[in-house]
Amino acid sequence: MRTSEEMLELIISVAEQDERIKAAVLGGSRADAEAPRDIYQDYDVVYYVDDVAPFWNNMAWIEEKFGRPAVMETPEAMELPQLPPDGGGQFIYLMLFEDHNRIDLTIDPHPFADNGEPAVALLDKCGFLPELRPDPGCWHVKRPTEKHFRDCCSEFWWCLNNVGKGIARDERPYAMRMFNSIVRDMLDLMTGWYIGVETDFSASPGKMGKYFKLRLPPDVYTAYLATYSDSEPQNLWRAVFQACGLFRRMALEVAQALGFRYELREDENMLAYLRWARSQG
Repeated sequence: MRTSEEMLELIISVAEQDERIKAAVLGGSRADAEAPRDIYQDYDVVYYVDDVAPFWNNMAWIEEKFGRPAVMETPEAMELPQLPPDGGGQFIYLMLFEDHNRIDLTIDPHPFADNGEPAVALLDKCGFLPELRPDPGCWHVKRPTEKHFRDCCSEFWWCLNNVGKGIARDERPYAMRMFNSIVRDMLDLMTGWYIGVETDFSASPGKMGKYFKLRLPPDVYTAYLATYSDSEPQNLWRAVFQACGLFRRMALEVAQALGFRYELREDENMLAYLRWARSQG
């Protein structure tokens, strides 16, 4: 596996040798001083150009400069409904190489957009880049408003009725999808706020909760892991009630810390419905 020094040297040299590339910026976790370091980190790189057309879906250029990827995806060239048809003018190469290094390369014809995210200038040929001033708290969990908190609680408890009737009807794909997407999104949102309260909103929960293990007390993390289940109805019911107990615990602590009101009535009423639905089987 090539070292990080070798990979950065390659990324910079490609940009240096191509006169069409004005600047190169490293983003993502490798630009974030707070992110844990390991061999799995991607190289999130942006090459800034005036004209993206010569780089658009140009595999000959990619293979000449970086070698042939072992696995690759180009979102702008795909026909999937959740992906934009033209990337807003960008073209992105997501590349995993045989030595297990990964480069996510964006070819961008736009001015640099300083949104406060971690970023390191690798190369600037013509003063194209402004002074980079990343916000150290850019990815920290943000303090919710009371309405945001209450909306999260409402969505969590309401959508559980769909999970319950899905299990009761033995519609397991539906029940698991509803539980592990809609409901879990709200559980993860509350988990992030719980981390925020515990850290005075000075830490990041990580994308899709990847830092939950680092940020949560061990007992809370163990309880969170127990909200996952296989497709057996009894195990799925167990995970659902585990999620309910954990959500209530965290929501009460967040509400107390932030001076919010927690609607215990909808919590108790949905739990009663779920127990009834489980008893029907």
